[in-house]
Amino acid sequence: MRYNVAQLLKEPVGSARRYQLDDTPDGPAPLEGRVQGQVSLLHTHQGILVRAEVETRVSVACSRCLTSFVTPVQLTIEEEFFPLIDVNTGRGVPLPEDADGAFRIDANHMLDLTEVLRQCVITDTPMKPLCQPQCRGLCRECGANLNSEVCRCSTALGDPRWGALTALLQQKP
Repeated sequence: MRYNVAQLLKEPVGSARRYQLDDTPDGPAPLEGRVQGQVSLLHTHQGILVRAEVETRVSVACSRCLTSFVTPVQLTIEEEFFPLIDVNTGRGVPLPEDADGAFRIDANHMLDLTEVLRQCVITDTPMKPLCQPQCRGLCRECGANLNSEVCRCSTALGDPRWGALTALLQQKP
């Protein structure tokens, strides 16, 4: 997911490139398998604007039963990258004033999408993912996964104010 953008930076503002993305990212991203989609690079007056529509799979833990599962994710990426070095002069290029936390094109004019992809995956992953819509979760008493086993705990959580009447019901006549 690295692109050499030296030639694109030498071309006039507005020049563009399109790429098919089909790659397995390196690094600590929570991805499972390949990243596939379209990447568009546009030369702007300050750097390269990246627009991408990608699909991948992410490993997450169910918020009810804590089981790990893999879910598909579709990401829309739009981010501007700024060069470290001017491709024509070889001099360093300062970041624009309004570009706090911006992504940079390295000294070899390589644009790397790995970190952008990792951040998009983190922000687009559901906060409370479910392994299945009908996930029953864990037993409150013993911690058994109610999706795969039957719990033998008493599930009747009675109101303690009704305790005396419950005791009468349990007495045999």
